Amino acid sequence: MKLFPKLYILFLMLFLSSLLQAQNISSLKKFSKLSRPEKCWVLQHPFVTKKTLTITQKVLLVTDSIAKTTTLDGDKSGGQVDAFRHAYWMASLAQSIGWRKALKLGRAHEKSNYIDFKKHRLEDGQHPDKASGDMDIYNNKVGIEIVKANKNIIDKNLQLLVISAIEAGRMKIIKKDILGNFLDENNNIIPTDSLKGKWNNGKCLVNSDLKRK
Repeated sequence: MKLFPKLYILFLMLFLSSLLQAQNISSLKKFSKLSRPEKCWVLQHPFVTKKTLTITQKVLLVTDSIAKTTTLDGDKSGGQVDAFRHAYWMASLAQSIGWRKALKLGRAHEKSNYIDFKKHRLEDGQHPDKASGDMDIYNNKVGIEIVKANKNIIDKNLQLLVISAIEAGRMKIIKKDILGNFLDENNNIIPTDSLKGKWNNGKCLVNSDLKRK
């Protein structure tokens, strides 16, 4: 803890009291919905939380727009669009709040996915699992590396670099066939029933440039 304990507690009290103000009720509601690891990140980084939320909302809007085009595969759950969302999110955060804080938030988010799995909650309409978590962690790191190599790049070019990295196979997606069925490492369709309630369920990762058949 870099700050003296009493000073650190004071900052947290000021942050939480600001959330309780009438104009910030929506912020309080959003905070209450976070998982324990994500709440810990917010409390450790109170002065960049608002900026982080703004960036996250922008990333989601950009991702939704790209999903409606033919730029990538349109798959927001385990596909290229999913890879874009995570890499672009990390890259955008790294530019604004620093890559270390961004990476810690990414890790907190993946920890929350495991908590969701244990509580049988969905993420983006799917049950969280190990393959999805491994994919996100890998793509998060690629997003960080893109910004490290291109520190002063403008946002539009950053999006293009992330897309280029996906098309070059530098990221990971979950193996599926053209109909969206999950495939194991031997290209066998994984029965839907066998996926439920299992953290390790046979899904596997492939390079992001692999064409589905």
